Amino acid sequence: MTFGSFTLDPVSGHLYRSGTVVPLTPKAFAVLQHLVAHAGRLFSKQELLDAVWPGVFVGDAVLKVTIREIRRALGDDAHAPRFIETAHRRGYRFIPPDEGPADAAPYAGSGPLRGQAPIDASSRGGGTSVATAVPVVHYAQSGDVNIAYQVVGTGVLDIVFVMGWVSHLEYFWNEPAFARFLSSLASISRLILFDKRGTGLSDPVPVHELPTLEQRMDDVRAVMDAAGSERAVLLGVSEGGPMCSLFAATYPEKTEALIMIGSYARRLRDIDYPWGPTRSERDAFCRRLLAEWGGPVGIEERAPSLAKDSAFRNWWASYLRMGASPGAAVALTEMNGEIDIRDVLPSIRVPTLVLHRTGDRCLFVEEGRYLASRIAGAEFIELPGDDHLPFVGDQEGILAEIARFLTRRHIRRPSEHVLATVLSVSAATEASDGFREVYEREVAWYRGTALLACGGFHAFFDGPARAVQCAAAIAASSATQVRAGVHIGEVDPSGEDGPVIQVSRQLASVAAPGEVLVSRTVVDLVPGSGLQFDDRGSVRLERDDRELAIMSLRR
Repeated sequence: MTFGSFTLDPVSGHLYRSGTVVPLTPKAFAVLQHLVAHAGRLFSKQELLDAVWPGVFVGDAVLKVTIREIRRALGDDAHAPRFIETAHRRGYRFIPPDEGPADAAPYAGSGPLRGQAPIDASSRGGGTSVATAVPVVHYAQSGDVNIAYQVVGTGVLDIVFVMGWVSHLEYFWNEPAFARFLSSLASISRLILFDKRGTGLSDPVPVHELPTLEQRMDDVRAVMDAAGSERAVLLGVSEGGPMCSLFAATYPEKTEALIMIGSYARRLRDIDYPWGPTRSERDAFCRRLLAEWGGPVGIEERAPSLAKDSAFRNWWASYLRMGASPGAAVALTEMNGEIDIRDVLPSIRVPTLVLHRTGDRCLFVEEGRYLASRIAGAEFIELPGDDHLPFVGDQEGILAEIARFLTRRHIRRPSEHVLATVLSVSAATEASDGFREVYEREVAWYRGTALLACGGFHAFFDGPARAVQCAAAIAASSATQVRAGVHIGEVDPSGEDGPVIQVSRQLASVAAPGEVLVSRTVVDLVPGSGLQFDDRGSVRLERDDRELAIMSLRR
């Protein structure tokens, strides 16, 4: 068995490099021989243990040590492998020689994928082709809601694909161009697709209970856990971008990289964000949705190159109709219009790629440029075309950029901080056992973590709405008058005092008895939560003498 400059001789039990024996223990040799004999196949850890240590109980740690020994012998790098690939929590694979080194682009050009028959564009709208049979739908439980998801491909790298607005897993595959786009992603990864709660095949929810950004993050974590994914590339299209951005900042340990296609930081126009629609334009679009839902609404802005293609128009109309009800579509549009992640972007510390087409009629290219400019180290690629949907028009250009980005070695920015929402509480009798009991009970209920090292009563949360709801619950349950402040930013998970805690503490100190004061950034991240706020102007921060816009939770 020969690969690269190595020869594996099963008769002598030796590994040679250019005729010289490379030291390798018998068990390491057996594992390497098994992998090389089945090059290209992904073996689970248990399969390898059973093959090399049959009938003997051996833990995963022994296999990890053995793989490490093999890599040392081959001079292989686990982060840029030429021979042994690791699939997190799933197993190992020997890279076939004809694939070349792992840093070679796995996708090149517009031809059909390896082993896949070309998709005939003339079949658009005529059902699913044989080459793109609908993948099996699974369900993950997120709280009391069931989230539909699919897993396609067997690559080492996981990609979680987050479609914008509405989605329907099975209807993805009914459009040949969309099926080809997803199949291309699956050829370079293990692709994980899901329907947001309240849309597609996931559990329906009342229109007034559509998911907040943090609930969507909960759903992503539930799907990743169900699919056995510890880390993944988050790929957000359009409205999927803000949630993926918040996820990357909140859970950097679960995010391999972030990719956004045709996305935005804020949906509505603002004085320093002049590209979104005005509130009146958004309201007019919502009225149009109610009047035209069931037809190909919005196709002219999202897929102008196919707007007159009758088969695509029929598919788009069916896709939207199956993806959401008219009321849900309007509610999602209104909720997305209130989201603003501009202050979150500087907290993203994972490798980031922003793709945007020059003539995108739905979201202007300036919005993509803005995203990239606010994320340190982000790469911005502007592509020709005026279609908003990435699978319409020149999808090959988008796919090639994604493949190039994913096959590069990225240096992650080291950070001991994560994005979190901090709640600070003060009370007239806060030292009493009764108050402490209420505080600890509510923080635990809303999945917060008490920051005992900071002194006082502080807690951080991975979702801003939960922090505000916790503050309201403490105020309502305590026998004493409570003042609370809530702010979001980068914190040290160990509980070390820092700027975000200092700001939330100051907000609590200036709040009236029974009041919950929050920063404007928190308000911008909780649309859909049902929380309502009143403007309280601004407060001059003690720590840096700047003005911070604040609001008061309406009770």
